[in-house]
Amino acid sequence: MRRWLDEMSAQGRLPLLCFLFGFIVGFLLIRLSVRLIRKQVRWWPGNLRSGGVHIHHMVFGVILMLLSGIGMVTLYQSADTMTAGLLAAAFGVGAALTLDEFALIFYLRDVYWEEQGRTSVDAVFVALAVTGLLLLGFHPLWLLDINDFRSGGNIEVRIFVVAFAVVNLGLAAVVIAKGKIWTGLFGMFFLPLLVVGALRLSRPGAPWARWRYADRRRLMYRSIVRERRYRRPVIRAKIFVQDLIAGKPDVEHVRMAAEAELTRTVVPAPPAPPPRYHLPWSSEHGPDH
Repeated sequence: MRRWLDEMSAQGRLPLLCFLFGFIVGFLLIRLSVRLIRKQVRWWPGNLRSGGVHIHHMVFGVILMLLSGIGMVTLYQSADTMTAGLLAAAFGVGAALTLDEFALIFYLRDVYWEEQGRTSVDAVFVALAVTGLLLLGFHPLWLLDINDFRSGGNIEVRIFVVAFAVVNLGLAAVVIAKGKIWTGLFGMFFLPLLVVGALRLSRPGAPWARWRYADRRRLMYRSIVRERRYRRPVIRAKIFVQDLIAGKPDVEHVRMAAEAELTRTVVPAPPAPPPRYHLPWSSEHGPDH
């Protein structure tokens, strides 16, 4: 363990490891807290209120991220390993408290225990996945670490690396526009995955389907059929894990919730609005004479 930590420190990833540790600990603790509050356990303090206003734990997360972020920026050059690790762990705890209520930010209403509240768990999973990949040494622009690129000695290498970065980000944009968020995120670390995601059909409700499939009914139908077939087991597994974390693991509920999510989300995207042409002689005041 000591040797592994020394390697992490030598590679400059120890703060990232501390961030991940703080994030996981913060998320587990706050989920334990809200479940105890929901069960109205007497010995556990309830929701914090001020003047009748419920103060969400997201508020403390934002404050903690702000303070630790300021500390990291201020002590960027002078902080020792211990200080950098503590600030990164504090930032991770703040990020966990904030992302645990991501659905509140997204929907602008308190949906923590509703179906839409699963968005928060999705956000936490994405953060964990991306942090884990970065901790393992993967990052989207890994070719920038090539010595010839960093030294600037070989112009051909620099052109290739820049072109690779542009292609990588462009394919990621296409895949995400097709509604494949996870494929786009992981594909930025593994280019063949982006290529496969860009070549395959778009999800039916994604912006790409809205732009490209509106007048192509066969493609839209194939997209809907494929989405229902392959997404059903994935959604069931996701809902089961989310319910396990949120405190409601039930097989029948998973089946019903999965079918409800498929019915709600696997729908054709609305057609793109027709372009609006402004004639040079038209205005809100009528033609000039």
